[in-house]
Amino acid sequence: MYIHVGEDVLVRARDIVAIIDKESAISTEYAEECLERQDDSVINLAKGSYKSVVVTTEKIYFSPLASGTLKKRSHKLSVQEF
Repeated sequence: MYIHVGEDVLVRARDIVAIIDKESAISTEYAEECLERQDDSVINLAKGSYKSVVVTTEKIYFSPLASGTLKKRSHKLSVQEF
């Protein structure tokens, strides 16, 4: 199953390692460092400011969607699998 994380990007649910809200992400310097570095594994999907960080096995996405929204989407997928 796939989860829409913003800007027409779908991520395979089993590849998601963590979904972190913006408040938790900015409490460390990691998010700012990733944005500044902008290497190939970091993708900023937010046109303005991001609301959550989605960490996958291969990439890190700065998503315009709230972490709660992403959590609900992932929960719906796990319920549908049964």
